[in-house]
Amino acid sequence: MSSSPPTARCVCPRACRATRTRSRHGWPRRDEGTPPSDRPVLRRAAVDGRGGGGRTHRGSATPRYRTRRGTPPGPRGALKLDTTARSLLGRDLPQIADGVTVEHLLTHTSGIGDYLDEEADTAIIDYVIGAAHELTSTEAFLPLLDGHATKFAPGERFGYCNGGFVVLALLAERACGIGYHDLVRQRVLLPAGMTSTEFLRSDELTADAAVGYLPLDGVDRSNVFHLPVLASGDGGIHTTAEDISAFWRALFAGDIVDRVDEVVRPRRDVPEESMRYGLGFWLHESTDTVLLIGYDAGVSFKSAHDPRTGTTRTVISNTTPGAWPIADALMP
Repeated sequence: MSSSPPTARCVCPRACRATRTRSRHGWPRRDEGTPPSDRPVLRRAAVDGRGGGGRTHRGSATPRYRTRRGTPPGPRGALKLDTTARSLLGRDLPQIADGVTVEHLLTHTSGIGDYLDEEADTAIIDYVIGAAHELTSTEAFLPLLDGHATKFAPGERFGYCNGGFVVLALLAERACGIGYHDLVRQRVLLPAGMTSTEFLRSDELTADAAVGYLPLDGVDRSNVFHLPVLASGDGGIHTTAEDISAFWRALFAGDIVDRVDEVVRPRRDVPEESMRYGLGFWLHESTDTVLLIGYDAGVSFKSAHDPRTGTTRTVISNTTPGAWPIADALMP
């Protein structure tokens, strides 16, 4: 995703929103009496990362977890890059072409229609997911994913697809017989030691979780009606900048996937974003830096890791534009 604004939805939360008396700096919630936590948190609108003072919602930045889906928890190898979506979908989602594979979905080259189409003319404050409170499981997304015509043939070009990662979550569940959230916990969070990262329901947030905000009718309101009540494959986990650093260390130590070199190998040039793309990760256009980027209603997130130096830079915000000015300064 680009940084102003990115073209893909975020996975984790961004920087914390301020209270009424401190309008824009460091408090996870606007209501008075909610003190900042000891650690910053990012929420889903924030990119799978979160805002200051608690855990922030991450946005579409959950690609790393998606990448993990290529070798999901449960029996290793239950999903392969050449596994077709149709082999596990059966009669579900008939608009998805029979030739679409896990690799196509991971690299955004599947061509499937998207329920959150990045190329459509919609505003970030639009309500596009319907009954957000019903989206409590990956299977619950099926009606939302259905009925979207194919945009191009599999492998023809790059086209960022949010729904493709929800389909990946669904395939992983059906291949392994384990729910997506538990798969991520078993194969990513536990090995990486990400103890402050969790899938939180937006109507049951913990005290240290930042609330995402966006301007509606002249006032700042929470994004609770704009995002699924419980995140799935296209982003929305709550995390902290500290845990994102732990994720990068574990990934490149081989604790999450066996062939990290294949995960971060460039598969597609994305000139319109001045980047390249691997298996679920954005890649710098000319260096070895690997990126996760998330953006959604009330959240923004960007994390860049240089495997040569071990340096990680992460910015999480609980507003849609919050992360970008700082990220642009830290990650030119």
